[in-house]
Amino acid sequence: MNGTGRLETFSDGIFAIAATLLILDVNLSGQGSVAHQLVAAWPSYAVYAISFLTLGIVWVNHHTVFSQIDRVDRTFLFINVVFLMVIAFTPFPTRVLAEHLREGSKAAAVAYGLNYTAMAVCYSALWFYASRGRRLLADTADPRLVSGISRSFAPGTAIYAIATLSSLISAYLAVALYALIALFYVAESTIFGRGNAEPG
Repeated sequence: MNGTGRLETFSDGIFAIAATLLILDVNLSGQGSVAHQLVAAWPSYAVYAISFLTLGIVWVNHHTVFSQIDRVDRTFLFINVVFLMVIAFTPFPTRVLAEHLREGSKAAAVAYGLNYTAMAVCYSALWFYASRGRRLLADTADPRLVSGISRSFAPGTAIYAIATLSSLISAYLAVALYALIALFYVAESTIFGRGNAEPG
């Protein structure tokens, strides 16, 4: 089975829908003055920003991955389907965390972290399945870029798992770590991009 065009188009659509749904859950409470409600909605702003930034960098790196792949098979397609299922699910734990962050809900922070840990697992499975033995890579795939993607993907699951476990100590600590992880991958992508070796 050759070509990636249809898969990339479908994937882009899922990313776009998930990213758009995030903002629909940013609402005012309807209690008190508008100014008070705008200030009180800070958890929604914070969690929305983290989620949108994370989905954004994942989308950018998904594009980078496909720049190195020129064919797909059924196994790869199904791995991508599961990955996109997790992407599409993201607005739900985002909303739960936004609604319960003010009270420091550890359960909400854990649910949010589990979603991103699952995303990291699926993303790693997607890349390493395609790159193992250059199974689905293009003949023109840049070895430096391929190596950079692999190095970037390798610690992802562990990093998110640790951040998720930190929720058991403090929901605020976990949210801070989720934000730092997002910023780390943004910075890393920029650095790799300058060297023509972006991360996955």
